[in-house]
Amino acid sequence: MTIMDALYRIDEVKPNSYSQTEKIKWLSSLDGVIKAEIIDTHEGGEDITFKPYLETELTTSLLVPAPYDDIYIRWLEAQIDYANGEYGKYQNSMTMYNTAYSSFERWYNRTHMPKGNKFKFS
Repeated sequence: MTIMDALYRIDEVKPNSYSQTEKIKWLSSLDGVIKAEIIDTHEGGEDITFKPYLETELTTSLLVPAPYDDIYIRWLEAQIDYANGEYGKYQNSMTMYNTAYSSFERWYNRTHMPKGNKFKFS
């Protein structure tokens, strides 16, 4: 999913008045966390680059691949609900986001070798 795909999908499923720039900041924040907490803790993480999305093209691919990429829509829904002060909806949206995040995290952990210390026996 690209940045533009995520923006288009969220505006279709949850019409809102937030600027494209604000939603890109939210996406960038999420991918920053994913890069630091999941990708960088596994071998090969250093090969995946991430820089904040405000200075990139809208055709830039987000870090989480399909079929786990619904995490972005769930995250944007939660951010919109929170910004609107709709805390009941926010709780529901965060539950859906947390489920999507956990699903991606479990898949990544199964398919990528975690970094670890090499044990030496003397």
